[in-house]
Amino acid sequence: MSKPTSITLTTWSLEQTSPSDLRPVPAPEGRDLRIVRAEVPSAEFSRFLYTAVGGDIRWTDRLSLTYPQWQQLVEKPGAEIWVAYERGTPAGYVELDPQDDGAVEIVYFGLIPGFRGRGIGGHLLSYGVERAWDLAERWAGRTPTKRVWLHTCSLDGEHAMANYERRGFRLFDTKVEQVEEPANPGPWPGAHA
Repeated sequence: MSKPTSITLTTWSLEQTSPSDLRPVPAPEGRDLRIVRAEVPSAEFSRFLYTAVGGDIRWTDRLSLTYPQWQQLVEKPGAEIWVAYERGTPAGYVELDPQDDGAVEIVYFGLIPGFRGRGIGGHLLSYGVERAWDLAERWAGRTPTKRVWLHTCSLDGEHAMANYERRGFRLFDTKVEQVEEPANPGPWPGAHA
């Protein structure tokens, strides 16, 4: 058995502090693209999106969650998943996590590999950020959003940071650490073997 490889991982945290910070991009022309909120909390659908989008870029932090733990995440009041569909097929998603202080974290955002590089990501991120800013309008009793934030890392897609910056996010923290290189699970075991 080989020894785990250590890598340098850089994590960048970015934020917007006003809805006017957002620099949206419209939907790509000539595409049958819709973005729809997944209104029925479904652990299965959430896990599908997570593995389909993050399998090749080493999203592994949620893979060990039990079904009840996953269901608890999707049932959290104010949590939302917005899914982009191209011609009826899921293309990617944005997951929003509201926090008590009026902040909304974009916990996950990305596209399924076959939909990357087709002009969908900028529009999906724009739409997701707009939904983060108006989240309190859909959830009675929620504090109006004062800040939208996210983090990305050196393992994410090569265009992730540029997309965030073009949408108006500003860097507020950088963390560099040595970590054990995460496995590349693919959307299902052996997908990218």
